[in-house]
Amino acid sequence: MASFTFRQLELFASLPDHATLGSAAKDLLISESALSHALTELERAVGEQLCIRRKAKGLHLTPSGREFALRAREILKAVDSLTADLGHRAGELSGPLALGCYTGLASNVLPAVLQGMGEKHPRVTIDISVGDHSELLPALDDGRLDFAILYDLGLHAELHTTVIYETEVMAILAEDDPLAQAEDVDLADLVPKPLIMLDTAPSTANTQLMFAQRGLAPTIKASVPHIDLARALVGRGLGYCLLMSRPNQIGLSSEGRQIVSRPLRPRSGRTSVVAAWARDATLTDRAKAAVEYSIEVLEALGTT
Repeated sequence: MASFTFRQLELFASLPDHATLGSAAKDLLISESALSHALTELERAVGEQLCIRRKAKGLHLTPSGREFALRAREILKAVDSLTADLGHRAGELSGPLALGCYTGLASNVLPAVLQGMGEKHPRVTIDISVGDHSELLPALDDGRLDFAILYDLGLHAELHTTVIYETEVMAILAEDDPLAQAEDVDLADLVPKPLIMLDTAPSTANTQLMFAQRGLAPTIKASVPHIDLARALVGRGLGYCLLMSRPNQIGLSSEGRQIVSRPLRPRSGRTSVVAAWARDATLTDRAKAAVEYSIEVLEALGTT
């Protein structure tokens, strides 16, 4: 029977996140030689080569190594869950929680969630990952995240979701734009104006789909990867952008310039912000508490 230590499992489980042994060793707070020795002992115990270590070409996991790392993470997660469940039975949640969030939502939804979770469950340690769907979905699939807060757009069938709040696309306009004086805006009226396109998944595809469904073609001024930059360009009068409604939104760009949000006429891009996790995964009590609190606090804040 293979014999290896829990520490060796912890070390190997971290390897998929690193391109070199040196990077992994630095993150794990051990020497590179100690990490190399631990990996050699682990390979000897399991009887297979798990990784290829070449100074000039970095670190690469073998197919067996990738499978071993995935299974190691499952074991470590189960151990964390066991420890946390024992703490929960004693009346207090504790342990790690890996939470992902879509880039465009993070600054609006995470502060309230993290503050509340910190007050309600101070012994839960939350690790945050921020990215677009192309980054978050693989992290959910391979178990690096307990759950993620993202839009219910382009999600595959292997995810379980629960709605946190409903949302829709809004036109973001400079305060002195004539259309800003209306209660809502027809998408057709925006076509001649320069569009500041938010270039992230799934925002770009969703924007293109809305115009296509109306038989319209936008006049794209610029494509930018960050919401704050898009809003700043709008604040300077360089165009408009289309963004989902969200909680805690203020009518100022990052430079302090006035901008306004107006719903589309007819309403468009309606969808949900959801908590998503792998369908074959079981949420820990910590993750369940975070999902429930996210729904509670974000629904209460509104999404205008």
